[in-house]
Amino acid sequence: MSEWQTIFNGHDLSGWKATGNAAGWAVADGCILCKADGGGYLYTEARYEDFDLRLEYRTEPNCNSGVFFRWSDLKDPVHTGLEIQILDTHGEHTLNKHSSGALYDLVAPTQDVARPAGEWNQLVLSCVGPLMRLEQNGLPVWEVDVETYDTAGRSPDGELNKFRHAWKDLPRQGHLGLQDHGGVCWFRDLSVRVS
Repeated sequence: MSEWQTIFNGHDLSGWKATGNAAGWAVADGCILCKADGGGYLYTEARYEDFDLRLEYRTEPNCNSGVFFRWSDLKDPVHTGLEIQILDTHGEHTLNKHSSGALYDLVAPTQDVARPAGEWNQLVLSCVGPLMRLEQNGLPVWEVDVETYDTAGRSPDGELNKFRHAWKDLPRQGHLGLQDHGGVCWFRDLSVRVS
């Protein structure tokens, strides 16, 4: 395992590119700022396969965003990138595959640990081969083996999902990305440790 390496320098967006309006992404107070101005996705030029990702985020109320990983086709983030959901769902009693911290449309978080809008949250994602796990604010929220996702559009539990491809067949190396889904949010302290 390598040392942690910063992937955002706190001053500019070197090493990152946008799929949409580049002006929709900015640097403010040492953070990446999603201005909710048609930015599309901000992604790392580098691609990662087996790694740990650590970052912090905070949102405005009602924000919807996400952190993408193993995103293999830049023209199709939705179907070739896995997403950690960022959503203002603090205090939800019933968690689902779209709650904050979910592996979007695939796995619900096991517990509600998302903090209220305006407060900083920490994510630590680990990907090694087919195994992936997420901690949110220091607590485990899901663990997944993508080898079990062997049918397009269907999860191992039999429920339908939105994906056109079976995840076990998709490349494991891909970009990291941040999503502009119409909500203002900030990201800071982004670093990666490669296995």
